[in-house]
Amino acid sequence: MREGHTYPDPEPPRPGPGRMRPTGWRPLVVVAVVGALLGFAVRPVAQWLGETAPTVGLLQVGALYFLAAVLAALAWQTWRTLHRQGGTLEPHRAVNRLLVAKSCALVGALAGGAYGGYAAAFLDRFDVLLGRERVVNSTAGVVACALVVTAALVLERACRTRGDASGDLP
Repeated sequence: MREGHTYPDPEPPRPGPGRMRPTGWRPLVVVAVVGALLGFAVRPVAQWLGETAPTVGLLQVGALYFLAAVLAALAWQTWRTLHRQGGTLEPHRAVNRLLVAKSCALVGALAGGAYGGYAAAFLDRFDVLLGRERVVNSTAGVVACALVVTAALVLERACRTRGDASGDLP
């Protein structure tokens, strides 16, 4: 510290309004397009490296369907607690559910785009057994990711409280 120079005392952070906007369609579309470009690039990059492009397993796709079911059940339980029964949710639980919903919506859009791009990369190889398997399994992955995004957005909206006329979330 230099002589004669004083630094102001740091102010404590001021509390903000504590609100968050619902996830819009624009970020989801941008993330899905980025995922599609990455998914489409897997086949040419694998060929350039002299490797075989990976296959899409049904276990990964099944895990996405399971995630969509869990998110849908959590959305139903949250909506029922807050709106139908007139109950309350502890603030930290509501924020946790909201953050899970937002992150699952974005990651679901990214993965769905990647599966779609990967399927598109193999459309010209649909007559070959592994090409058909990659397209069919990737398409099932796109559907699963669409369900994940939908369930996540429903969960996000279920976290709204009664006084949220502005569309903000707690």
